[in-house]
Amino acid sequence: MKVLLIEPPKEEWFVMGEYLPPPSGIIQLGAYLEKKVKDVEIKILDCNAQNIDWSYLPKHIEAFNPDIVASSSVATCNTYVVARALETAKKVNSNILTVTGGQHFTATTQESLEAFPEIDVIVRGEGEQTFAELARNLKKSALPNIEGISFRNKAEIVHNPPRQLIENLEDLPFPGYHLVKDWVRKYHFSAMAGKDAPYALIEGSRGCPHSCTFCTQWLHWGKRWRVKSPQRIASEIEFCCTNYGSKFVWLTDDNLGAGTRAEEIADEIIKRKLPSDVTWFVQARCDDIVRHKDALPKLRKSGLNWVLLGVESSEPSTLKNFKKGITPNDAKEAVKLLKENGIFAHAMFIIGNRKDTAQSIARLREFANELDPDLSIFAILTPFPGNEVFEEARKNGWIEDFNWSHYDMVHAIMPTETLSRAEVQEELYECYRSFYGSWSRRFRGLFSGNALRRRTYWHMLGSSVMREMRNLLRAP
Repeated sequence: MKVLLIEPPKEEWFVMGEYLPPPSGIIQLGAYLEKKVKDVEIKILDCNAQNIDWSYLPKHIEAFNPDIVASSSVATCNTYVVARALETAKKVNSNILTVTGGQHFTATTQESLEAFPEIDVIVRGEGEQTFAELARNLKKSALPNIEGISFRNKAEIVHNPPRQLIENLEDLPFPGYHLVKDWVRKYHFSAMAGKDAPYALIEGSRGCPHSCTFCTQWLHWGKRWRVKSPQRIASEIEFCCTNYGSKFVWLTDDNLGAGTRAEEIADEIIKRKLPSDVTWFVQARCDDIVRHKDALPKLRKSGLNWVLLGVESSEPSTLKNFKKGITPNDAKEAVKLLKENGIFAHAMFIIGNRKDTAQSIARLREFANELDPDLSIFAILTPFPGNEVFEEARKNGWIEDFNWSHYDMVHAIMPTETLSRAEVQEELYECYRSFYGSWSRRFRGLFSGNALRRRTYWHMLGSSVMREMRNLLRAP
């Protein structure tokens, strides 16, 4: 049996500059299939790394002649390219079983099977065990007995019972980077580590112990937080560095976590005595950074040189509405602590919540400038299917744009009580212009004594972020 896993041609999120990420979902899925399914031949097509455009994709599918073609939507904005990849497979051979999954398709299962006839099966929730069982039982007559899938049975759409989550994530194999070994060194993140530093994505946990309204992760993973041990995380980082030359590792956890876990991860990485040019990046909560500030020197020693902080808002009422559980003072202290420990402080802000006004967003811009993180990303509150914001917005009729390709946090999907979508879009541009238009900040960044900050600002100088933001204002 042959299984083809496709990362379709797509444009990356321009806000982050020039980069090429590894398709971590299908890499993990491929490794699990190898471990659990006998006599399976697996191939990954990463169209972006292999320079395969839509005109050549059919030839690659035909040459491999797969029994199953699967493609997963990491983000809602990739919905249409995933559907197009599966449609391409069906055009090559209508007998191919086409499969997708991920957070968007899990949250929109009924709607997606109705809208996209090219999709045969949607794997809901956690994919490894379900997809492996699907591969072992390829005949469509077996579909009614597989937990965790939805599929089309003639004119009827069938939703089988859900599958239990994997209890121990360390039962999963190491990520299957060998399946992309021929181009693994192409994966890079120019702003963070430079174009010549291959990077890998490592999953240290699934889910989150918090319940922010704008997040899809904690709901998708069953409102649970399951973690790998610090030893396992460090071993996976070492594995990627030793075997595939990875120099920059993105620990994909939504949240590094509280307690002593961060310090234990640092201890384990330090034990591995990796090369000094190996660095890693993670997202973290502001309050966790403050609460566990004593661990920061050790984290920096382990190679952690970049942290993305979920600051979100300067308004306590907005943070409460988001169920964020932090204060603006937590953000101020977290940025200060990271800088003091030589760790790049990257802040995330959100505009466009229902109560936002021109005045409240102006206060956010002032707050961001006073906070002065090394880098800022401003995003528009987006009602992603699967988060609480979507359910509230759909119920109240606030959503004005149902084009999934616009669900990228830079397109305004809904208005606020006082601002139209066009005005929210304008406010986003003003946020970027306010922060990055500061000549003093530009100068300090371009000529910073911190090599990472200096490289990032020189990269941004040549990027097209502001031009793309301006183009959004001109879009119909």
